[in-house]
Amino acid sequence: MKLNRILLSAALIVVALVVQVSVLARLQLPGAVPDLVLLTVVGLALVYGPVSGSLVGFTAGLLSDLAPPADHAAGRYALVLCVIGYLVGLAKPDNGRLTSATGPMAVVVAAAIGSTLLYAGVGALVGDTAARHVGLGSLLFTAAVYDLLLAPFTVPLIMALARRAENDPLADTGGGNGVDVASGWLSSGTGLRIGTQRGGLRVKAARNRASRAGRIKGVKRL
Repeated sequence: MKLNRILLSAALIVVALVVQVSVLARLQLPGAVPDLVLLTVVGLALVYGPVSGSLVGFTAGLLSDLAPPADHAAGRYALVLCVIGYLVGLAKPDNGRLTSATGPMAVVVAAAIGSTLLYAGVGALVGDTAARHVGLGSLLFTAAVYDLLLAPFTVPLIMALARRAENDPLADTGGGNGVDVASGWLSSGTGLRIGTQRGGLRVKAARNRASRAGRIKGVKRL
């Protein structure tokens, strides 16, 4: 990974983990807990791709395993987020753009459900049956709902920061055939249409000025 990727990913993961432990884990919501660390991995993997996404996921999961009040074996969540980071990175579009916000939202739901299933599956292999007592169905539903509600406020920002750190031209331009994944999360291409209209108005105004100048020159010659 590049140095700027490492520094940005480390900073975002640490901030997400602090908020996760100090705020979200204490909300006492029914079922699962909103997973800001998972959403951070999703946002970075959608920009960096599968290889870097898996590395970011492994690091984020390992820090989550070691952060108090962790009550499971170290490496368990690291394995889960490593797999999730790789799979989410496969969803990165080739041109860096998606046509709507439906794709990223579907990725968030799949990541929330997939991480819960993987965590419960790994727990079953090591003899942890806590998911059975809480209810796996309830955990899956609440994890998907909580992460989906939190995603519009976090994933677009994380993706925008990642692209700016990469000096990605997609972070500053609105052209192309699709819509930027980050900016199109809530608006589905509104900024693209506005930019196109502004460009058209500017061209039209320039043509009008040129035509008026031509008419004035013609009058002077007569």
